[in-house]
Order: sequence, then C-alpha cells, then structure tokens
Amino acid sequence: MRGLTSTLSIGLSLAGLLTGAAPAPAAPSRTPGPLSAYEHQRLAWGRCPEAQKELNAAGAECARVTVPLDYSAPGGRTIRIAISRVKAADTADRRGILLSNPGGPGGSGLATTLALRPALKQAADGYDLIGFDPRFLGESSPIRCAPAPPPTPPGPSTSARADFEASVRAARDTARRCREHGDNAALLPHASSRNVARDMDVIRAALGERKLSYYGVSYGADLGAVYTQMFPRRTDRMVIDSSTDPTATQYELFQRSGRPAEEALDAWAAWTARRHDTYRLGRTAPEVRAAVQGLLDRAERRPVDIGGQRLDAPVLRMLLKQPLQHTENDAALAAIVRDLVGAAKGESTEPGPELAAMLALLSSPDLADSMVGGAIYMCGDGGWPAGGWPKDPETYWRNSGRSRATQPVFGPYVNGMIAPCAFWTGEPREAGTVIGNDVPVLMLQARRDNNVPYDGALALHARLTGSRLITADIRSHGVYGRGLDGHRPVPCADQAVNDYLRTGSLPAHDLTCRSPEGEGAAFREAGSQEGVHASAIDTLFS
Repeated sequence: MRGLTSTLSIGLSLAGLLTGAAPAPAAPSRTPGPLSAYEHQRLAWGRCPEAQKELNAAGAECARVTVPLDYSAPGGRTIRIAISRVKAADTADRRGILLSNPGGPGGSGLATTLALRPALKQAADGYDLIGFDPRFLGESSPIRCAPAPPPTPPGPSTSARADFEASVRAARDTARRCREHGDNAALLPHASSRNVARDMDVIRAALGERKLSYYGVSYGADLGAVYTQMFPRRTDRMVIDSSTDPTATQYELFQRSGRPAEEALDAWAAWTARRHDTYRLGRTAPEVRAAVQGLLDRAERRPVDIGGQRLDAPVLRMLLKQPLQHTENDAALAAIVRDLVGAAKGESTEPGPELAAMLALLSSPDLADSMVGGAIYMCGDGGWPAGGWPKDPETYWRNSGRSRATQPVFGPYVNGMIAPCAFWTGEPREAGTVIGNDVPVLMLQARRDNNVPYDGALALHARLTGSRLITADIRSHGVYGRGLDGHRPVPCADQAVNDYLRTGSLPAHDLTCRSPEGEGAAFREAGSQEGVHASAIDTLFS
C-alpha cells in the first residue's frame, strides 16, 4: 500500500508518450467487435530494452501491444503497452499465460513475472511468463510531469501544523505539475485500474489465449480482483496476495492501517527491549515506546539533523513504518531508531548503514517524481481499489489530530498525508469496482499485515464467494515467495500457490500456515468459512 506528496513520494519509491493508429488485425474476427483490431493485432517481438538486464539474460523477448487510450472510443487515439515473454519450458503440457503485477499502485512490472520464477519452481514450466508495464508507467507510453523544484528542507524549528501545510503545498504543486505538463490533461482521465484490467485482456487476446492466469500482490492483488469482475469468463488461475476491503476508499484503507501498525510497533518494542545492551532504547517495551514518542515529539518542534539532512516528524513516521512491515526488519528498525534518538539528543551520530540507505533515498534528485505513478491511479480511480480521496485538506488535518489519542505514532501519518488528488482537476470517468461473484480465486494474507490489514482480506474473501483464503500467521506484507526478498519463506503457502497453478484445484478449505518459526509450518484447516471469519477477526492482531 500504498504509501504519500513529499512523504508519499518516499513511501512509493521504497515510475515520451507513444501513440499511433489502431493496429491492423492479423485476420478478420468471426464476430468483429469494437476491439477486434486490438485483439487480433500482430506483435513484433524483439530484444527487451537494454535496462532490462534480467529479461535479456533469461532470453526473454519483448513487444508492444497497442490499446485504446479511451475504451469508450476505441477508434480514437491509442497508446502502447510494453510486455515481455519467457516461453513455457514444458511445451507438451503448456497451460497458457501467467501475468503479474507488483503493486503500488504505480509499480512497473515488465520483469516481475520472470522474477517470480524461482518461487514458482516447476509450476513456471507450464506457462509463458508475461510481464507488462501498466499504462503510463515504465515503457508503456509513460506520463511525465513537469520537473519538480529543488526540495525545501525543513527549517530549524517547526510545528505539526507547519509540517502539514508544507505537505499541502507539495500536493498542490504535484497536481499542477502533472496536469499542466504537455498533453497530460487529455491522458490522465484514462489512468485507472479498470483500464489496466482492460489492457490486460487485450494482451491476453493479442497473445491468442482464451484465458489468463495471474499473480498480484498488494495493489496488484486488488487489480486481479478487478479483472475477475470485469472478465470472469477470461479468468483462469487467479492468485491474489495481500488484498483490501472492496467497500473502502483508498484513503479509508490508509486510515485503517494505523491500528495494526501501532500493534506491530508494540511487538517490535518488546523485541528491542530484550536487546537493550545493543540498542540502548529501554529495558521494557513501554520504555522503548517512550523513546520513539519522545523522538517524534521533539521533531515536531525541532527537526532532527543527521547525515547532512534535517528530518521532520512526517518523514520520521514514514521511516519507522516502512521497515515495520516485516518481522525480519526488527534489527534494522532498532538501529535506525537508535541513530535518530541519538541525533535528536544532540549527540554526534554517524548514521549506520540502515539509516544511511534511507537518507540516500531522501536526497535523491528524482524523489519528487517517484510518486507520479501512484498518484495518477489514486486520482484516476473513482473508488476502490485506488481512489476515493477527500478534496478538503482540512479533513486530513482533523483526522490526523483525532487519531493521536489512540495511534500516537502512526495515526498522524496514515490520516494526515494528503494526496495530490485533493487538487486534481476533473472527476474520475468511472466509479470504483464492485465485487461480487463466484470466480475461483486463491487468496493469501498475513494475519499481522500492518500495511493492508487482515480484516480487509476477509471482507474481499466474503464477496469472492468462489475463493479460498490461505492465512500466514506472521507479520508481513506479502506471503508468497518471501524468500525472494531474503525473508523467511512460508513453505505451505508457497506450496499451495504452486499446486494451484499446476493443477487448477483450489484447497478444499481455507487454510492457516503456522509461523515459519513454528514446527514444520504445516497446513492447518481453518474450518468453515463462517467460522474462519469470526475467529480471524477475534485474533486479528494476536
């Protein structure tokens, strides 16, 4: 999830418009429709862009698929979607195509499906692995905004209100730079999750496939769910990992992540207290918590100077929340907090490697533009999965203040980070996607995900009546293929996904995978769907 303006752009960084005429069809369709020329276009395959070293090393080939800019006027202007393909190793038992999306919104994905191959193991052999950059991102007719001015560092003193006003100015400037640059005003209304799903279906058809299989994580999971509603008969084996409540707006989803983030901070504080001799942040969890709160309270008066940079409280909250997503990052987070607390006390502190890496991101000249991909979808969607942002800046300020009583560390972050959508001109062209059918779907969710909370997945699961849910009893954002990122894998979840992609058979019941630290990380039946929902909500943050 989905991160936000000056602070949003940091979270989303942790994306020459190509246009042309509608393509010529390879052969006349039996029942020509308005999209027939796109669905039957000939693709020119060749070497992938030089920057895609992994794809080229794997022998992948790349092409561009022409799609309508506006699906309601398919005879008009077109854009081109970059795709990659690694052909199935097992041609005798080839199943079809497997697409993926890495999340965001705003993540490019040309090499994402290939990157999954080590986790897919033998399941990959039956599929052409298809990567793609969503429209307006990466190599797919990218939208660019006017260059951002050099960032203005915080002054030596500040306040919570002054920090908020700075974020409002940054959001307003981003909206202006994007809207007024080039012909973006004509393009931006067509940046939406539903149009990405339509592009996916054109990719499917242009590849000559009746159906597509898919893996998506975070926003990519929600995008997969959107596809199942728009193209249920074209959905083959659908796997969605770390999804959200389809009845909520994106802003509401941000807000809901505050409570589990505070719970995760409690767990981290207990871990850190047991290592007081190393981190010197307190011998008890409340003492560690107090050290964090003291750091933020001071930063709301005097930003922290460290590593040649000055960090205000909104940035500090973001720096705390990002590593908290995964238990494996507890040591890195403790080291970061130790360095920041020392600097806030006026100690001469040289940032350690963990904090230094984040400071390097903060000082990147490309930082202001790194959030553009996320913003265009958050502002382009008319509701779930990515849209639904309040227009009045004071709404964010009021909610931020109200949250401090129960969510003192992360409440101001998840409630107060104003998106450029508050200043986006024009309204989304479509409403959000409504979920409700029985398409078979395999869902995965970490019980202690503090980015997209577990109860959101339960809400989506209830509406996808043909779905099965695999719960991993861990703190993580993303369950499948965790070993690819150097995290502890969840073997029973990885096995369930690969079995489903190979056989097409969903588990008979919802399942819970024990923590990898537990005995065997084996399957455990979660019982009936009704029982799963009740018990899971009771133990949501356990």
